[in-house]
Amino acid sequence: MARVSDDLLLAAQSGDRRALTQLLVVLQPDIRRYARRLCYRASLIEDVVQEALIVVYRRVGTIRTPAALAGWLLTVIARLCMLPALMLMRGVEELASQEESRELAKVPSDELRIDLVDAIESLSPSHREVLLLRDLEDLTIGEIARRLGVTREAAKSRLRRARTLVREYLLDTKDSGREST
Repeated sequence: MARVSDDLLLAAQSGDRRALTQLLVVLQPDIRRYARRLCYRASLIEDVVQEALIVVYRRVGTIRTPAALAGWLLTVIARLCMLPALMLMRGVEELASQEESRELAKVPSDELRIDLVDAIESLSPSHREVLLLRDLEDLTIGEIARRLGVTREAAKSRLRRARTLVREYLLDTKDSGREST
């Protein structure tokens, strides 16, 4: 990786536009090389390079030292290279979710409300709390993380798990209700 001086990084982090532009110019060949190595499709490389430059531009203030820059960039580029595959997986998950939603829409709303309360009550306290903070109090992930004293990633993970557990509970309740009628 090209040598980025402490002075250049500090100047870019402090908002010096010239330094930030110079940093992006210095990093672009390395970003392109990393993208060639990490992306599974050659057609993604230019998009990944552009997105990585945008990430550097927006997040330059989070980089601790020039020595940490290479590892951070590798992580960013690896994630960007995986994005199309992740979007495909999310599309498949979305289709499954739509099917589940269609099934739950058939349940009378009064029954669904009762089942939803039961589902929320069945959650562990940490999952219940994160779900209520997000969906009832309408807090952002950052606000939830600060309130709970956890990282943003932990808050997202708990919320995702809580929603999955509620969905599974509702689908199990619906399935068991249908079988008994």
